[in-house]
Amino acid sequence: MSRHPSVKWAQRSDVVFITIELPDAQDLKLKLEPEGKFFFSATSGVDKIPYEVDMDLHDKVDIDESKASVGKRNICYLVKKAENKWWSRLLKQEGKPPLFLKVDWDRWVDEDEDQDQDSKAGPDMNFGDFDFSKLNMGGGEGFGAAEGEDDDDSDTEEENMEEVTPLKKDASSSGAEPEVKKY
Repeated sequence: MSRHPSVKWAQRSDVVFITIELPDAQDLKLKLEPEGKFFFSATSGVDKIPYEVDMDLHDKVDIDESKASVGKRNICYLVKKAENKWWSRLLKQEGKPPLFLKVDWDRWVDEDEDQDQDSKAGPDMNFGDFDFSKLNMGGGEGFGAAEGEDDDDSDTEEENMEEVTPLKKDASSSGAEPEVKKY
């Protein structure tokens, strides 16, 4: 009998990311059908323990545009959806998902945030021509303020202190000035 590897998933409007966490996978077999049938099998470890995943995806997929990437620790699939729309769940079956299936929070993007994202952006993220030196985040050499600018724009403790106005004397006071403490 085969075991189930841990499977993580995330989606965009046009693709589904499926990551199978199985270190040192051997004898890989993948079958993806246009109707959304997803089948994976492999062996792992010295004992060549068999692992298998058989899922009916929520909707149809484009097998010609889908891709797979085999790494040392996991197998990543980029499954192209047949229609650009959000799925309410990964699997066709309703109810509680299998225990081996989890959300990939590293790749997860909410539906309303997807419009601002490039669908192919993943953990390696493409920053284009963004100039990080303009952030002036401080830190090591080369991260300081640009030449000609003040080195320290922050407020000092003295500038942050509030002025305390002396209390008014009333008839019951002893006539001595009240003590004002500076912090």
